[in-house]
Amino acid sequence: MQALHSLARGIDRTNDLIGRAVAWLTLAMVIIQFVVVVLRYVFGLGFIWMQESILYMHGIVFLVGAGYTLLKEGHVRVDIFYREARPARKALVDLLGVIFLLVPFCALVWTVALPYVMNSWAVLEGSKETSGIQGVYLLKTSILAFTVLVGLQGLAIALKSILVLNGVLEDNGDTTGTERGGAH
Repeated sequence: MQALHSLARGIDRTNDLIGRAVAWLTLAMVIIQFVVVVLRYVFGLGFIWMQESILYMHGIVFLVGAGYTLLKEGHVRVDIFYREARPARKALVDLLGVIFLLVPFCALVWTVALPYVMNSWAVLEGSKETSGIQGVYLLKTSILAFTVLVGLQGLAIALKSILVLNGVLEDNGDTTGTERGGAH
């Protein structure tokens, strides 16, 4: 059981690190958008690569940061009954949600996106604009990163839920649950 808990914590730490790193792109987006506006309206200049970079960063923030959002329970959900439930009931709901909703969703997105991404890599797809960013294939790859990171976070949730259901953890919050019989 300790190995399951260690694996779940490792996944949590990985998504936390990735999420915090990706969050800095939001600052970069604001700064670049400000520069684009100033260049356009003050100096009459426009750079397509700068405008496209904002789209790239926006996509990466949402796709690559989704595992972090799941870790921090930032996704939208209706928790009228869940909020007041006992830890064991929450763990069961989380486990069933991962098995019957999250895993099939990630598998579906991976299955549909893989040929799309592979085709993009096969031709090293770039921007349709001459002065645009010639890395569309890299942006499309973030769809696969999304499925991996969200899937891994789902695995961590499932593992912590199993530990709660077996009485090893008192709750299955993101790395804050305490083990029975000692701290982790």
